[in-house]
Amino acid sequence: MNNNPLLDFSDLPRFSEIKPEHVTPAIDELITSGRSAIDAITASSAEATWDSVVEPLMDATERLERAWGAVGHMYAVVNSPELRAAYNENIPKVSAFMSDLGQNLGLYAKYKALAARADFASWPEARRTTISNALRDFRLSGAELPEAEKKRFADIDSRLAALAAKFSENVLDATDAFSILITDKTELDGIPDDVLQLYAEAAKADGKDGWKITLQFPSFFPLMQYCSNRALRERVYEANSKRAAEFGPKEQDNTPIIRERLLLIKERAALLGYKNFAELSVVPKMADTPEQVLTFIRDLASKAKPFAVKDRKELEEFAKAELGMAKLEAWDLSYVSEKLRVARYSFSDQEVKQYFTEPKVTAGLFNVVKTLYGVDIEPANAPVWHPDAKYFEIKRGGKAFAGFYFDLYAREGKRSGAWMDVARSRRVKNGTVQLPVAYLTTNFSRPVGGKPALFTHDQVTTLFHEFGHGLQHMMTTVDELPVAGIAGVEWDAVELASQIMENFCWEWDMVKAMSGHVDTGAPLPKDLFDKMLAAKNFQSGMLTVRQLEFGLFDMLLHTEFDAGGGDWLKLLDEVRKEVAVNFPPEYNRFPNSFSHIFGGGYAAGYYSYKWAEVLSADAYSAFEEAGGANPVTGKKFLDEFLSRGGSRPAAMSFRAFRGRDPKIDALLRHSGLVG
Repeated sequence: MNNNPLLDFSDLPRFSEIKPEHVTPAIDELITSGRSAIDAITASSAEATWDSVVEPLMDATERLERAWGAVGHMYAVVNSPELRAAYNENIPKVSAFMSDLGQNLGLYAKYKALAARADFASWPEARRTTISNALRDFRLSGAELPEAEKKRFADIDSRLAALAAKFSENVLDATDAFSILITDKTELDGIPDDVLQLYAEAAKADGKDGWKITLQFPSFFPLMQYCSNRALRERVYEANSKRAAEFGPKEQDNTPIIRERLLLIKERAALLGYKNFAELSVVPKMADTPEQVLTFIRDLASKAKPFAVKDRKELEEFAKAELGMAKLEAWDLSYVSEKLRVARYSFSDQEVKQYFTEPKVTAGLFNVVKTLYGVDIEPANAPVWHPDAKYFEIKRGGKAFAGFYFDLYAREGKRSGAWMDVARSRRVKNGTVQLPVAYLTTNFSRPVGGKPALFTHDQVTTLFHEFGHGLQHMMTTVDELPVAGIAGVEWDAVELASQIMENFCWEWDMVKAMSGHVDTGAPLPKDLFDKMLAAKNFQSGMLTVRQLEFGLFDMLLHTEFDAGGGDWLKLLDEVRKEVAVNFPPEYNRFPNSFSHIFGGGYAAGYYSYKWAEVLSADAYSAFEEAGGANPVTGKKFLDEFLSRGGSRPAAMSFRAFRGRDPKIDALLRHSGLVG
């Protein structure tokens, strides 16, 4: 066993042993061995074959990706100053290695030779796709650029990686930096008891009496939704809206990062001959052009906005008539929406939440997966990075074929949001199958008062959503790592597998099985579920245009926007005038914490959520037509879509499952955006 746990690839990562001081030696060694492997491949004069080119390159790069992936995961979920320093020290090295790899003309020539082989057309589909994707990626990585431009291209990639990390760090630090200690309980009027207990335990952890409120979602959102203290809502809303902007410490301000990033990605695209970054971004996606995406967003907005206007008007009228609010402010939206929902449908999120305990929900989720795909999910042992984390195996016929980690609770030092990431991918080597493993991470409320954690129904759907991503990664039957699981799947199709899972949170048989009151164990009453179903599309218009606002802003920012001198806040205002119905105060700095596009992979791609929702709604309608969650339709979806990974275009996999091209009708119907 290697003394450096990051260099042990015999099994799962040895998380409990990984220390910041292990990072640099491991990355240095893996990069050195990777470069040696590439030199050996390119120096060979033998005929290019899969075994002489692709396999050794996969060996070298996979080890680096697995080690760096484990470091990156810990950076996201147990961030510390020491780990952050080690991570940032190695970003330029990893980026330089990947840039050199993507621009290596010797490797490029080897892949061209593979594609030119007389027997290439008879290769398995996954191998042919691997080669064609690689040839495309060599071009998009600057392999065909003159040497001087190659260096600039590589420098840009390195700087962009550092900027993305710094952007996310600033959001995390600004989020963790804010807290309020409330000592007078009357200031928290309206907040449910379990949330008050969460606040009290947070204060107690600091050695204080009272109630501690933070900007972590399980603390922030219930206050915005339930607290009748309007001044406190405004104070917390304002703090959240000003994160990582000019109002706080200069070193946490993401404004200069946004400017530099926009300039760099525009320059990067120009080096490759594209007018803007969006043109470059769509090359490996389902969408053909930025114009097609903009048309899609605006067409959907034109259908949704009348419903959104109606939602907003109802909210304003209710706020004025029932709550005495002459003007509905941004910090009132969640609070008034919850009051209106209770008035209209006679139930609250808090009432529903009592029926969704973590043990029941996870058992229910696993049951849905078993029903659809005939597999069992069981707890298993593996080293973890934090006591919150758990490990599970997915089995068929008693034999494990995949695994995943759950890390469900919010805490300091953990990135906000919910996501799935890859710990290890499926690969067949020397006749042995390497089992795929996923990270599944959320930021839900932890257990308080000796009771299990409680989830809102929205959080239940979030868990199902992320598990859908995990299923696409874990249920793959593709043997070639570059197109197995989610690898190679077009970015604007990658949300289909996650979104389709959300629908099963609205099937009564499934919901009943995953519910049990935290005190009595009784399942969710059918009449309460019927109220939830009636309210399913409550404010759907408003929620839809909010997503379209983000997508349109993102796409315009990466097409026609003046990266050098333009004002993105002005652009966002113009976007809101076009599609939105809710307008935040002038001080709101949403872009400064828009990690999806500035700290993640969604730049010029945020539209993917709605694009894929068209696909997922239409795909789910096949289950509806068959009477709900059933193994026959599940097997077809598994065989034609989930298991195929990136081995063929997503459009082809969709057509194989659905028998036709996707239609928008199901999305509009599911969202209540029809007359």
